[in-house]
Amino acid sequence: MKKLCSLLLILSLLLSLSACGDSSPTETDPKEDRLFTDDAGRQVSIPKELRRIVPSSAMAQLVLQALAPDLFVGLASVPEEEHRGLVDDRLFDLPEFGGLYAGADLNIEELAKTAPQLIIDIGEAKKSTGEDLDALQKQTKIPSVFLSASLETMPQTYRKLGALLGREEKAEELAQFCEKVYNRTLSIMEQVGENKVSCLYVLGEEGLNVIAKGSYHAELMDLLTNNLAVVDNPMSKGSGNEVTMEQLALWDPSFVIFAPDSIYDRVQELSPWNQVTAIVNGAYVEVPSAPDNWLSMPPSVQRYLGLIWLPSVLYPEYCDYDVQAEITEYYKLFYGSTLTDAQYAQITAKSFLR
Repeated sequence: MKKLCSLLLILSLLLSLSACGDSSPTETDPKEDRLFTDDAGRQVSIPKELRRIVPSSAMAQLVLQALAPDLFVGLASVPEEEHRGLVDDRLFDLPEFGGLYAGADLNIEELAKTAPQLIIDIGEAKKSTGEDLDALQKQTKIPSVFLSASLETMPQTYRKLGALLGREEKAEELAQFCEKVYNRTLSIMEQVGENKVSCLYVLGEEGLNVIAKGSYHAELMDLLTNNLAVVDNPMSKGSGNEVTMEQLALWDPSFVIFAPDSIYDRVQELSPWNQVTAIVNGAYVEVPSAPDNWLSMPPSVQRYLGLIWLPSVLYPEYCDYDVQAEITEYYKLFYGSTLTDAQYAQITAKSFLR
């Protein structure tokens, strides 16, 4: 009897081991996870192979859609219908979840339905970033990671994303483009030196909001111009800081950049706007915005379009590159679209001096 029991025990163990060897691990199998240390200093367990991701915000979405639009199962914001042909067609058919930060409108229930393997947050590191993502991860049961990104560090961000998503080759191509544009911009600004154009970036239906110096959204403005919008509490949000017309008149910029849907078209008829030096001299333009604002809103990777375009407007004597050719290259690399001459002309119709 003892021998029979021993044989049965051995047989049971062999069958058990055989079953373990034949089973296929699922995506949630901890043995198939890896540890990823994000830029908030958090160690997050994520699947080795990522096939289903979502961005936490519009900023993260723009960075990621250049690298892995095929991995999206949902978006922070679906592109506007009028921009079909400028961005990947697949994006128009995905569900919209909202953003983690922009108004805290993230739809957790709809997010959960698509079963993403990872939520990726990209942008400015805030004091609460780690806590916010820990809370999101606890609530959704979906791993969430953060990568910091600025105009200077975007190449490194792409390289980290390439390793994270298994897209190293494409990520390196994007990183090198960003490096080329950013380094050339630094070279141009070295030549400009102390002679930066005194400028305001104006938003709002009445033109009474500005992107304040020192805010995250002003990163490009502060690099390229003498940003006159110095305020006590710079707002790091797309709508900027509200100011009075009296303050705008006191700043009296020599150049004004208007956001889309502001007062660009009628500023010559508005008093006292039509007494501001920049308006009197015709030294004002409107930011291109198809499919995204080239300067901010969100302050994401599309700002490299601003680094190509705006120096050629402000400091043409230092810019020996083909603006249209490089913008067309950007659209191909980052949006996956071929920009026609007609589309380029339409997008930039108000963006160069008359």
